[in-house]
Amino acid sequence: MEEKEILLTQEGYDNLEKELEFLKTEKRSEIAERIKVALGFGDLSENSEYDEAKSAQAANETKIADLENKLRYARIIDESEIDTKTVQVGNTVKIKDLEYDEELEYTIVGSTEVDIANNKISNESPIGAALMGAKKNQVVEANTPSGILKFKILSITKQ
Repeated sequence: MEEKEILLTQEGYDNLEKELEFLKTEKRSEIAERIKVALGFGDLSENSEYDEAKSAQAANETKIADLENKLRYARIIDESEIDTKTVQVGNTVKIKDLEYDEELEYTIVGSTEVDIANNKISNESPIGAALMGAKKNQVVEANTPSGILKFKILSITKQ
């Protein structure tokens, strides 16, 4: 199975590394302690604390493997290569929703850095994908779950 490249800003890469380090050190130690305490309760066949701790351990190891995989296939976006001629990962794009006549602003990020609360959308999302490669004043159509939406690009800036 061929893994796909994961686009990250330097900040996003650093955050994934910090999270991985936390899971490998503090979280693993915490779970190991929970298992040790649960073993002290005796009979494992009816020991829900032990079962919960083992489940937490499995979930933590899965998350560690996932983060290691993301970091292995990560490509850090070179901030100096980002321009404002066309929309690309790392740009902030101001658009006008032509149906509702409202302005929106999104920062295009890689899929692991999505933060809807801060208007950071993935380059793989329906709107992000429609905006990729488009130019200022261009009208793009995004095929979303709620139908086709049309946007006019008002400006493209670096984040």
